[in-house]
Amino acid sequence: MINPTWLRTFETLSEERHFTRTARRLNMTQPGVTQHLKKLEQQVGHPLFTRQGQDMMLTPQGKAVLAYARRQADEETALLESLAIDRADAGQVSFACSGSLALLLYPAITERLASAPELQVMLEAAPEDAIIKGVLEGRFDFGLSIGQPRHFQLVSQALGRDQLCLLTSAQCEPSMTFAMLQDLGLIRHPDADVYADRVLSRNFPEEYSGASDLSVRSYINQINQILDPVSQGLGYTILPWSGYQAYRNKVRLRSVHLRVRVDQDLWLVQRKGRTSPLCVKVIADLCRQVLTQSLQAPSMT
Repeated sequence: MINPTWLRTFETLSEERHFTRTARRLNMTQPGVTQHLKKLEQQVGHPLFTRQGQDMMLTPQGKAVLAYARRQADEETALLESLAIDRADAGQVSFACSGSLALLLYPAITERLASAPELQVMLEAAPEDAIIKGVLEGRFDFGLSIGQPRHFQLVSQALGRDQLCLLTSAQCEPSMTFAMLQDLGLIRHPDADVYADRVLSRNFPEEYSGASDLSVRSYINQINQILDPVSQGLGYTILPWSGYQAYRNKVRLRSVHLRVRVDQDLWLVQRKGRTSPLCVKVIADLCRQVLTQSLQAPSMT
């Protein structure tokens, strides 16, 4: 690899065609300039200048090395300029959240992408442990977490509270007994057991004995399809308010009246000490705005 310091000295000498002026311009001694030139010529294996009296002329090899030196200088300048650019509408953002939140947030993300051709947003719907792991490993710029994670390498900001809703078809009764839910059957999804423990244990403490004892009608792991069978009266499910908000046919659903309301806290989580470009901050703020507007909705009872 050609020494960049020798190249810089050679490029300046090519412009000045004078050792003393080159040394003054580079804040070097004249012998230092001479030594750099000799070392560069030894490295490339060719003389780079010829002398005609007081004139210094580039050899053909010297012209080729000068062109290379200028290309290197241009690439270095371009690199430094690109590193200095920090734009809200350009760059790549990667974050993760639950499937319900992804459904709610993605329309706002795509709207942002439509107005920012140089922006890339990678959104991954993932379970809680995968979100935290991805943030810690640096795969995600940030994550939206349920509950504040307790990890010394993470920092978090409160976003609000997301109500857990027990959802049935709009044709069902506004109040349901545990026996009625068992007759109807659960539309199970990856987070359904956790939600059931939180909601059913507090609202039906005498009847509920654990998610494994629930009557299950169907299972689906595609978040955008969980509420389809529910809206058709084929079962019930439990989802956050954010997941209900994102469903296209909300009029076909009913939120069962619960004696005890169950909420879960939402947090924006990032790795401590990580410097975020402006585009990451903009997308994080967009998520915060969408959630603030959506989660302030009144309780569905």
